[in-house]
Amino acid sequence: MSHDRHEPIRVRGARQNSLTGVDLDIPKRRLVVVTGVSGSGKSSLVFDTIAAESARQLNETFTAFQQARLPSYAHPDVDSLENLSAVIVVDQRRLTGGPRSTVGTISDIGARLRLLFSRIGEPSAGYSHAYGFNDPAGMCPVCEGLGVAAVAVETELVDDTRSLNQGAITFPTFKPGTWLWKAYARSGFFDPDKKVGDYTPEERHILLHAPAGQLTPPAGMDAVGTAYEGLVTRFNRIYLRREPASFKGAQRAAFERIVARRPCPDCGGTRLAAAVRASRINGLSIADHNAMQVSDLAREIARIDRPEVAPLVASLRAGLDRMTRLGLGYLSLDRATSTLSGGEAQRVKTVRHLGSALADMLYVFDEPTVGLHPRDVQALGETLLELRDRGNTVLVVEHDPDIMAMADHVIDLGPGAGAAGGQVVYQGDFAGLAAADTPTGRGLRGLRPRTRTPREPTGWTAVTDATTHNLKHVSTRFPRGVMTAVTGVAGSGKSSLVMGSLPAADPDAVLVDQRPIRGSRRSSPATFTGLLDLVRDVFAKATGQPAKLFTPNSAGGCPACEGSGAVYTDLAFMDGVVTPCEVCGGRRFTPEARSHTVAGRSIADVFEMSVTDALGFFEQPAIRAVLTRLSDVGLGYVTLGQSLTSLSGGERQRLKLAAELGGPHRTIVLDEPTTGLHIADVERLLDLLDRLVEAGSTLVVIEHNPAVVAAADWVIDIGPEAGRDGGTVVFEGTPQDMAATAATHTADHLRRFLGVPQRD
Repeated sequence: MSHDRHEPIRVRGARQNSLTGVDLDIPKRRLVVVTGVSGSGKSSLVFDTIAAESARQLNETFTAFQQARLPSYAHPDVDSLENLSAVIVVDQRRLTGGPRSTVGTISDIGARLRLLFSRIGEPSAGYSHAYGFNDPAGMCPVCEGLGVAAVAVETELVDDTRSLNQGAITFPTFKPGTWLWKAYARSGFFDPDKKVGDYTPEERHILLHAPAGQLTPPAGMDAVGTAYEGLVTRFNRIYLRREPASFKGAQRAAFERIVARRPCPDCGGTRLAAAVRASRINGLSIADHNAMQVSDLAREIARIDRPEVAPLVASLRAGLDRMTRLGLGYLSLDRATSTLSGGEAQRVKTVRHLGSALADMLYVFDEPTVGLHPRDVQALGETLLELRDRGNTVLVVEHDPDIMAMADHVIDLGPGAGAAGGQVVYQGDFAGLAAADTPTGRGLRGLRPRTRTPREPTGWTAVTDATTHNLKHVSTRFPRGVMTAVTGVAGSGKSSLVMGSLPAADPDAVLVDQRPIRGSRRSSPATFTGLLDLVRDVFAKATGQPAKLFTPNSAGGCPACEGSGAVYTDLAFMDGVVTPCEVCGGRRFTPEARSHTVAGRSIADVFEMSVTDALGFFEQPAIRAVLTRLSDVGLGYVTLGQSLTSLSGGERQRLKLAAELGGPHRTIVLDEPTTGLHIADVERLLDLLDRLVEAGSTLVVIEHNPAVVAAADWVIDIGPEAGRDGGTVVFEGTPQDMAATAATHTADHLRRFLGVPQRD
């Protein structure tokens, strides 16, 4: 059979996870968007089948030694896949890469900037690597290129209200009676019963800062036989360079309290050696360039008019302009990658791939519009088309109608979630989807804004003079007992205001975000919500067996896999493999535990039920209350025993929200709750938020979705732009007032959504 590179990717008999034997032809060299309700099988098709098989086959071309250093992929459950291209997955996983990884190092822009300085920086500091903090030639020798120095905070190390005998030194190895404590309490320099706060300046200097060996204790004192040295001097010598993780228990807690990370005093936090900082272009060092926000840096680079580096300047400008177009103009190259959100990380990776010369690749994106203001969605779509126009196939899992409308081809999965999904319910162009009788088609036609008379607040929480990150002395107030939407472009300061300032004003506020939930691979929705305890008791009562028999982490767990249902095999020089446990067949429980049933179902059966199935099975009010909450947040398709590590960010957030639904009435902060939600599910989310408010909760929602903004009672809009050009409140009031009067990016999109004319 001839393999023309324009032939489609052929998927036959895909049964991975919830897919029901899907047969599909995906056109190559096109922008293809995959849609469908949460849990319909989008990720199973795109990531777990197509991307995984492409990566697996690519890895098999390497030697065993090289494969050991690559991630391993299991065979997806599919009859055949033909015409695959090499895959590049651009997902929302946080960027790691250690303390020296920055936006500059990860995006390749930093490498070009170093090359530029090595060519025209005056005076020259050497080759391009000598301008980098990852190279010994360029790193600050004091902080070793980390930009931070650990310092002992004296007020934490010593409690001035106590004497040495009362334990004034707060680090555990110096507590009264210890060998190190005697070096001070028995030194003869101090009265051990005198409060440290009452020491003379000279006594204080001797206690804290005397250099080693300079002072000799008075004769006859029990000074432990070592040279006397000040407490801070000794603490720094023995402990300061150690990592917090090297301490245990009380010592670790004390170390983290006493030791602060501050900008390195030698390099001022720039991470760079003096010679590098002295080399300049147009009066600015590479450290100055790294610290500028990208939009300013682009203007600075444009000023360089030197013919010998013209191509380099052009490629630098292209990279910086791409970042600005993708709504990342507020970042700086020295920003640590560990501080980026999932959406920001994904867009930084996108910039890197746009600079690549590879063609005929398969690019797979996971909801690239996450965290983007509607203003920037068009530019993101154009970026995806740019990748396509280089001869690549671009496959995007997405809920945003604006991206769907730009696609060459749309694949809609469904109709429902979990067992009710996993089928292709439509494929073709966007116009056909908008007319189709599927949840996505109906959602596109039924985007009717909810407008309401704003509810009256029961009170106000004031935030005054907030200066976190880019906030410019912001004072505002959050209404209580209603729903507030906090809006603004990415990087404008929304999170800085809500996460950085609201908790101080409202200490009981609870944050429901998308970060991973702490717990082992054995944690599941059943354990996280407390449902397992209730189910266990039902089984114990009905069968007369001890409750621990019905827990996979206790007596009922299969001993071979420790109740996890899977076995991890370490293959020494090859990557480890996770396989279903052969003893229990992946079912987690011992035959004894599985032999006891309630209404014909075993505890293993219950773990494999979806939330919806379980609602049809259990009649106990306490169990139904938990299941109903899970169903209300749109998790009806999730199985009770599913590992928490397999949930998406949006699913994790909705699981945390379900846990809050049964709690007391307090302030709930939601960070972009429409992430990963299908258009049809946004309506359900709004119903749920309404119920929370009606029950007495105060909601603060950071959100870009105009449907959520329109349904709020109050809006606080931060801007006008991002980074240095943001950080102020540009509008506060009701959504109706915003649509009528405000001249901001959010107001423009709210008017477009409501179908009212734009202001001139």
